[in-house]
Amino acid sequence: MVEAIKEILLAIGEDPSREGLVKTPERVARSMQDLTAGYKQDADEILNGALFEVPYDEMVIVKDIELFSLCEHHLLPFFGKCHVAYLPDRQVIGLSKLPRLVDMYARRLQVQERLTMQIAQTINDKIKPRGVAVVTEAQHLCMIMRGVEKQHSTAVTSSMLGAFKSDQNTRSEFLNLITKS
Repeated sequence: MVEAIKEILLAIGEDPSREGLVKTPERVARSMQDLTAGYKQDADEILNGALFEVPYDEMVIVKDIELFSLCEHHLLPFFGKCHVAYLPDRQVIGLSKLPRLVDMYARRLQVQERLTMQIAQTINDKIKPRGVAVVTEAQHLCMIMRGVEKQHSTAVTSSMLGAFKSDQNTRSEFLNLITKS
């Protein structure tokens, strides 16, 4: 990866041997490995030991989970927050595991739509709740710094499964709860 980054620097007209860029290829390589660490993670390992039999059947929400990712189209960051909810059916997930799951998928080359669906589908597959809802709000540097150059735009995506998809009251309750301060 280091050599490829040196080639990119040369291709844009830079000198990779100048003082400020000498260690840049190594730094960028380490940065890319960190920003894409989600490829080396597995949902089963993240959730291992954190699925509990609990007789709780009301909505569980973890909101305002900060996230950052890299747009797979331009390799530019997007960042924002994710809200995750589910309606348990005999099993709950340890609360800290939901942000870890978000991070696992966010630390991959992504599009926001897929990221949102992957989080919801994984929760649905692992604990088989009565419903799952995920809403992701993010700002994309590929829209802010290039292309349309809209500095204040935010993309919002959602994935609603089970009761969140079929029951308007459940969906409304979730959406109301994540918009309250």
